[in-house]
Amino acid sequence: MKKEINLQLSPKEAYDDVVFQEVVAKRLGLNLQEHQFEARQVKRSIDARGRQVKVNVSVEAFIDEPLTPFLQASKAYQNVNQAAPIIIVGAGPAGLFAALRAIELGVKPILIERGKDVRSRRRDLAAINKDHIVNPESNYCFGEGGAGTYSDGKLYTRSKKRGDIRRIMEIFVAHGATEQILVDAHPHIGTNKLPKIVTELRESIIQAGGEVLFDTKVVDFILEDNEMKGVVTQDGEKIYGLGVILATGHSARDIFHLLHHKKILIEAKPFALGVRIEHSQNLIDQIQYNCEIDRGPYLPASSYALVHQTYFEKQQRGVFSFCMCPGGFIVPAATSPGELVVNGMSPSRRDSQFANSGIVVAVELEDLPAYQKFGPLAAMEFQADIEKQAWLMGGQSQVAPAQRMVDFVNRKVSASLLDTSYQPGLKSTNMHDVLPPFISNRLADAFQAFGKKMKGYYTNESQLIGVESRTSSPVRIPRNKETFEHPVVKRLYPCAEGAGYAGGIVSAAMDGERCAEHLIAAYVNK
Repeated sequence: MKKEINLQLSPKEAYDDVVFQEVVAKRLGLNLQEHQFEARQVKRSIDARGRQVKVNVSVEAFIDEPLTPFLQASKAYQNVNQAAPIIIVGAGPAGLFAALRAIELGVKPILIERGKDVRSRRRDLAAINKDHIVNPESNYCFGEGGAGTYSDGKLYTRSKKRGDIRRIMEIFVAHGATEQILVDAHPHIGTNKLPKIVTELRESIIQAGGEVLFDTKVVDFILEDNEMKGVVTQDGEKIYGLGVILATGHSARDIFHLLHHKKILIEAKPFALGVRIEHSQNLIDQIQYNCEIDRGPYLPASSYALVHQTYFEKQQRGVFSFCMCPGGFIVPAATSPGELVVNGMSPSRRDSQFANSGIVVAVELEDLPAYQKFGPLAAMEFQADIEKQAWLMGGQSQVAPAQRMVDFVNRKVSASLLDTSYQPGLKSTNMHDVLPPFISNRLADAFQAFGKKMKGYYTNESQLIGVESRTSSPVRIPRNKETFEHPVVKRLYPCAEGAGYAGGIVSAAMDGERCAEHLIAAYVNK
């Protein structure tokens, strides 16, 4: 017999499996000497609104019968080695899931990645952290798995309209992720576990007859009568396919320049820009969990989500937290020498002593009158200039400009900085000299407002580290809402974050699947 119940449990009852089994049996009035019994959690969310933290759990209890399978997805894919090919540019979440979906539909994917495989990437990440050397083809943004591989691995999305979230999660589990991502309300994998999972996804593609090309940079498109026939690589090789899914991510500026040069329609797009803010994780736990000392052995590192509407020169803009990384690290995410960008990531255990989050300001195109001369690349050029200014203010290396929070609001250069998770190091700077006034003034207003929403958040025991500028693509590659195809160039399918249509691992993966489905329906299965 199977029973489904909803329970509100203490952290120990929810996260200690032995205690959890005992509690469920007791709630069901079962005598464990008389019955075979096993319970499993189906959904779990933390409620920290009261003085005592509670965990809401949906439970399936199996009494005198075996557990039913929790997964539908598997790693068994048909062989498509001799099938018609499509080209996918970019091996981030969108590209990998587009390739797997193409295989399911009987089509051979040729997956082209400018960067290195996930294992080889690590050397370049070490070089940027220790020696401040930025490899423009292999870094925290470029390489197998894309920017998502070296991130918190957040799998939470509201983009249900794009596809089946559960399906994406199950594919991750089939390739090595823990089943807990199917249970938690805000699931994450962790940067330490993502590389192995990404490798498994690639192996599934290759074993099924797909191709994965690393260190292969697309430098031109093969266009005939406004139809995308293929791509040209840096070695001059021409690769042809029945269509091209362009899933190059939000930082591939050379691709945006190429599209513009080829007169392929693109548009400037609003985005958001600001800083990373770093607190001690213990402070955030005390605020969020109402605990006096620490969160205890069972609760996960706490997170937060903040938003505040600000006004500057009579213009209203939102300031909000972005990609909050509990128990995480701040990393250098530049993609070219001469720029400084920071991002956040967390290991699976989220056991760093630091909590960090992007705090960013919405940037509209009307905020950038001096950049209108760049046309569809206006927001991208503004973004690039801010990153160059941060590099200059940090001392022309990957040392990041930084300032304590209250000092920033008071426009006072910090006499000293706090310990940090940012490995290349920090330089005390007036961040108002790094950011333009319409950004920095709004941040100052928002930090004070956030301190009223989260008592203790606004403190000089936290610091701003800049700049957080790669929140989303500053360029949109337009596409038809129904067919996902570019409105002018046939057989071109702009995809996910780089095209302006996704924001995160799961939404990008779902968008990749949809692009593959639409391309194949239009040009393969006609």
